Amino acid sequence: MTDTIKLLENYLLSNRNEEGVWDGELSSSAISTSVACFALHSIDKERYAQQIKNGVAWLHNDMKNDGSWGDSRESPSNMTATLLSYAALFACDKPSEATRNYLIKKFGGSEDDKVIKGVLDYYGTDLTFSAPILVMCAAAGVIKSWSKVPQLPFGLARLPQSMFRFLRLPVVSYAIPALIAVGILRHRKGKKGLLYRSRERSIPSCLRVLAKLQPSHGGFLEAAPLTGFTAMCLAHAGFVDLEATQKSASFLVSTVREDGSWPIDTDLAQWNTSLAVNALGENTPDKEKISSIIKKRQFKEKHPFTGAIPGGWGWTGLPGAVPDADDTSAALVALHHLDGGLLSDEIINGINWLLELQNSDGGIPTFAKGWGKLPFDRSSPDISAHTLRAFAIWKNKLPEELRKRVAKSSARIIEWLAGIQADNGSLTPLWFGDQEAEDESSPVYGTAVALEHLAGYDDETARKIVAKGIGFLKNSVNEDGGWGGNIGVASKLIVTSRVVIALVNNKITGGLIERGGEFIVNSLKNGVENGPVEPIGLYFARLWYSEKLYGVYFPLLALKKIERFCRK
Repeated sequence: MTDTIKLLENYLLSNRNEEGVWDGELSSSAISTSVACFALHSIDKERYAQQIKNGVAWLHNDMKNDGSWGDSRESPSNMTATLLSYAALFACDKPSEATRNYLIKKFGGSEDDKVIKGVLDYYGTDLTFSAPILVMCAAAGVIKSWSKVPQLPFGLARLPQSMFRFLRLPVVSYAIPALIAVGILRHRKGKKGLLYRSRERSIPSCLRVLAKLQPSHGGFLEAAPLTGFTAMCLAHAGFVDLEATQKSASFLVSTVREDGSWPIDTDLAQWNTSLAVNALGENTPDKEKISSIIKKRQFKEKHPFTGAIPGGWGWTGLPGAVPDADDTSAALVALHHLDGGLLSDEIINGINWLLELQNSDGGIPTFAKGWGKLPFDRSSPDISAHTLRAFAIWKNKLPEELRKRVAKSSARIIEWLAGIQADNGSLTPLWFGDQEAEDESSPVYGTAVALEHLAGYDDETARKIVAKGIGFLKNSVNEDGGWGGNIGVASKLIVTSRVVIALVNNKITGGLIERGGEFIVNSLKNGVENGPVEPIGLYFARLWYSEKLYGVYFPLLALKKIERFCRK
């Protein structure tokens, strides 16, 4: 175990960037690559011929034997990645007949009605991704009819952000650029009547809103899919020369990889840095320098995208980031390590930011308060528990009035967690899943994360949550000593590591911790580079990705905790 700890620690330290922090590396994505290729093709296929050619070649090489694609190379085939790749190749090159046959089997035919129904049924009432997918298919010529493609209410984007949570929009809080661009293109492909003229008059003001939302380098949320969908729709709606379209193209060109692919997002540099600090602990080098970098990444002004107050952190230090609760909590925990618990303005502002985000139900959402209708805007147990940890480690250092607010907020979070905990003791996370689980969820992971952060909490309700959760984890262990995302699902390195951390934090005896440690060591017996690649992250609208350093941080922290636990 000691040798594996040294191996992981050395690998992590060797993966710092020039600043001395961690960028990590996200998996390449068929979805990002197909959307980016078609966007560039829509804007100027001659100017971007090389990027399109390279992307098309990557798609052909990444295709599975049956003509399908998964979200990442390690992901199983799915309808979304395959349909978007097919649409891109249909427009930019030539798709495989095998791909067409795969989709016909998925949809029960190739007719427009069947494709549209298949996509809408898959995503349900959330149009965040289904509307852009169908618009891309229509623009590429895969489907011929626009009439059954949903019309997004893009004119609502002109209203104050404070009103968005009351409008019950069909897209999540961070998809407003797509709401505008997809909505405008679908409108211009529709019938001309009274509503058409009214919508047409609203376009200039909506485009001004879009311009305000776009970061300086053009990449919405640092994401090729959102940026690509927005750009292709603007181009097909007649706005090729619009600054927003051209800036989007520049972002796509600047983020393409040497092999012709695009990742799901540019990087998770801030999240990775916080996780690395947490895993390295006392062995973190250049603490003062890393602390300074993290503090500089804190948002100092109201964010134009979500309207969030200053004080939060995003997942990266790049311009397209948006402050969110998980990264803010992680930054606060990392700064406690780095600064030795020394209070600063950044800490106070971060705590205030989390307090302001809390939903009326008591839980903590990701980006924006009160957007509870769609999945990725609701309160989340893993994020709420992470917030509790950030509150707990700083509570005694805070001014009295702020400490009282934190105590009140923490009590509400705990009550909310107790209310949503399943009868079997599980808590299902928002942003992480297991591709091999029947419903792709990972209650084991969510329970482990919640229990990791609730450990030692001096509250009777919290202790009951932990006791029920431990029971679920005990019932979920596999014969090999590891855990998958749900009962009966194959063991995963990352999930097992998170469970072990939770068990150690809660001082659970009986051999589970030791067996979990053996599974972790065996998973890495051939070295870090040859360890399992596990797409565990869920991006918006159920898109999967893997991050190469996830298989380092969590095993490292788990094994270090086991060593300390076994010494006692």
